[in-house]
Amino acid sequence: MLEVNLFALFLAGLLGGGHCIGMCGGIVTAFSLQLPLGARWPYLLGFNLGRLAGYAAIGFLLGALASFATLAALQSIKLILALAANLLLLVLGLYIGGWSRALTKVEKLGQPVWRLVQPWMRKLLPVRSVWQTPLIGLLWGWIPCGLVYTASLSALASANPISGAGVMLAFGLGTLPNLLLMGLMARRLQSYLQKTWVKRSCGLLVIAMAVYQLFLLLRYMLAG
Repeated sequence: MLEVNLFALFLAGLLGGGHCIGMCGGIVTAFSLQLPLGARWPYLLGFNLGRLAGYAAIGFLLGALASFATLAALQSIKLILALAANLLLLVLGLYIGGWSRALTKVEKLGQPVWRLVQPWMRKLLPVRSVWQTPLIGLLWGWIPCGLVYTASLSALASANPISGAGVMLAFGLGTLPNLLLMGLMARRLQSYLQKTWVKRSCGLLVIAMAVYQLFLLLRYMLAG
């Protein structure tokens, strides 16, 4: 009952493509412009595989952190975190649909961490070898992003390092098509994802998933 809905997080990553383009489009474009015209795919794959590894590492650490809670407190902690994660998923749906900007305020919380990561990122740019790209992607996973925070809270709620890594990996796989293709067809992708009906349909789907999860949580709490 309290297990994280991996499919919901995958869809959140996939349907949040418009946010990915707005948040990371500049980075991906700058990165892509440095690459040889005939050999972009190995670089883009390395970049995104490193990013997925970074997300999985974050999920592993958060799941491990929550697992240290005592057995008596663990169920209550998981319940609170699951509730918070799904409320944030609801906010994410409102953001994707264009009905609320509250998610952007959440992103400011991660700015201190990003300031620590930025110097390391600068040392790896410009790209000189395809072998640099996974490490760049690994560091990129720490960019302040409301989508990532939503998934991270779910990873924390799992209270298990393996489950936490799985949660973040599911989310990362959802973002993969948008960010992988962005380096090759960013303008066309952005034009499609910015259509009002697409944004609202995606937002409503994410909201529906969040409401359903909240309903299950409420029923579980009342039954207990």
